Amino acid sequence: MILIAGGGLAGAAAGVALAQAGRAVTLIERQAGPVDKICGEFLSGEAASSLRALGLEPAALGGARISHVRLVRGARSVRARLPFLGLGLSRRVLDEALLAHAAQAGVQVRRGCAIRQVEPDLTLALDGGERVAAEILLLATGKHEARGAARAAVPGRMVGFKSYFRLRPGQQAALAGHVELVMFPGGYAGLQMVEGQAANLCALVTAPRLKRLGGSWAGLLDHMRQSSPHLAARLEGAEDLRETPLTIARVPYGFVHKAAGPAGLFRLGDQAAVIPSFTGDGMAIALHSAALAARHVIDGRDASAYHARLRADVAGQINRAGALLGLLGNPVSGPVAFTLAQAWPAALAMGAALTRVPEERRV
Repeated sequence: MILIAGGGLAGAAAGVALAQAGRAVTLIERQAGPVDKICGEFLSGEAASSLRALGLEPAALGGARISHVRLVRGARSVRARLPFLGLGLSRRVLDEALLAHAAQAGVQVRRGCAIRQVEPDLTLALDGGERVAAEILLLATGKHEARGAARAAVPGRMVGFKSYFRLRPGQQAALAGHVELVMFPGGYAGLQMVEGQAANLCALVTAPRLKRLGGSWAGLLDHMRQSSPHLAARLEGAEDLRETPLTIARVPYGFVHKAAGPAGLFRLGDQAAVIPSFTGDGMAIALHSAALAARHVIDGRDASAYHARLRADVAGQINRAGALLGLLGNPVSGPVAFTLAQAWPAALAMGAALTRVPEERRV
C-alpha cells in the first residue's frame, strides 16, 4: 500500500500524481476541514506551473496577482519587477482545492485522523488505536514532526507569527500587485494581498528579541510599526481579521534531509527541505518534492535515490537564500546591501531568480 501522511500541498500533490499514474493511494490528514496555516502564501511561477501540470489552475481560485517585490528598511524602500507572475492565495483555499482534486483523481482521502506514531516498518499508529501498514510511506506532515520519524534537524531560533488584515482602501490599492519584505531589528515581515481582499502579514523574529518585546503579538506589531514607517502606514486603521495570530517556533530554516532511512520512506515538503521563508519559494519546493517523489515511486526507485536527487535540486537555492537573509538582516551589511539594491533594483529580481528551483531540474 502507498500511504501519504499529511494532506497539505506536498502530500495532496503527490497523491494526485500517483493516482493519475494508476497507483492506489491512501492519504491521511489530521484536519477534518479547512484551516489557516502559518505560511506567507506566495505562489511563485514555478509553483503555479506544478499545479497546472496536475490539472489544477491556481488562477481560477481567486488569488491576487503579484508582479513586483518591494524591499523596505526603515524609511527607505526599493521596488523591482519579479521574473515571473506570482499569486497570493491562502492555504485554506489552495489546500482544500488540491485535496478535492486528489479525491477526484482517485486518492482515498481520510480526514480527521491524527498520526500518533510512525513505526520502523512504516506502519502508522493512529489515534483511536487503528494501525495502517504501508509498503511505501510519503511523509508530508509539514513543519510538524511525526513521532518515530522526526527530522535530523537543528531547531531554528526564530519565532513566526501570521495574521490577516483588512487594509484601508488606499493602502490596499498601494499594496496590490506587490509582495513586500520589511526588515526590522531582530527579524523581518512579509506582506501581500490574498483572495477576498485580505492582506497576509507574516513575521519572523528572534526569540530573544521577542522576549524583550513582552513575548506578545501586540508587542511585536508595535515594534514593527515603530521600526518601519512604511509598515505603520500600511496598518494604520487596518482591521486584524484573526482574534489570535497563528504562531510557530523552532523551524529549522536551511535544513535539507541527508540522513539515511528506510527504503520506502519518502520525505516531502518541509520534512525534506526548509528554505528561509522570505524567498516565497517554500510552496514551490513542496510541489517539486511531490512530483519528484511520485516519479521515483512510479519508476520503482527507492527513497535514497529520491532524497539524493532532491538535495541536488534544492540545496543550492536554500544555501543562497540563507546567505541573502544573513546579508540583509545583519545590522552592518544590511544597510549597505539595501543601498546597493536602491542603486540597482534589478538585484532584487536576480535574488528572486537565484532562490527558485532551477528550471532544468523541475519535474
